[in-house]
Amino acid sequence: MQTVRYKPEALDKLCKMTKFSKKELQLMYRGFKQECPSGMVNEDTFKKIYSQFFPQGDSSHYAHYVFNSFDTDHNGSLTFEEFVQGLSILARGSLQEKLNWAFNLYDINRDGYITREEMLNIVQAIYDMMGKYSEPTVEDISPVEHVERVFQKMDLNRDGVVSMDEFIDSCKRDDNIKKSMHVFDTIL
Repeated sequence: MQTVRYKPEALDKLCKMTKFSKKELQLMYRGFKQECPSGMVNEDTFKKIYSQFFPQGDSSHYAHYVFNSFDTDHNGSLTFEEFVQGLSILARGSLQEKLNWAFNLYDINRDGYITREEMLNIVQAIYDMMGKYSEPTVEDISPVEHVERVFQKMDLNRDGVVSMDEFIDSCKRDDNIKKSMHVFDTIL
């Protein structure tokens, strides 16, 4: 029986789809193929890889949400294209692109609104991922308190949900959020 292997798009096309150079894409593809020889990554493998970056906590819940945001065709696995397109937004995207991505991460059920429950799911996953020994300590404020504070700022029309416009407007007005959106800016 022959193993089916996924072959990614041509490098020129990937360069146009992302903000990476050919050399960067080649480097990333080598690493991707090393971790995922079939050319595809499932959620469990993604979680294992993600956990290497956050050994002090449990990153599995947050990795689940990131995986779902990268899995644009929602088939339960990531192609190299899906992976680098998501990474391109996080590493090289404009503030607007990053905020759109973040909104979609929080909008778990994809209905166009963030509820308190959805925000709490993501915030709790971040607290779990950061672990008890992170600096500054995430235990200083509970996830519920954190979500309540953020919701008060973002739910501008007080309808109990945060729309994409409310989310983006609130984030653009908050200097700390704008700075944190650039934390992944990098040159590979």
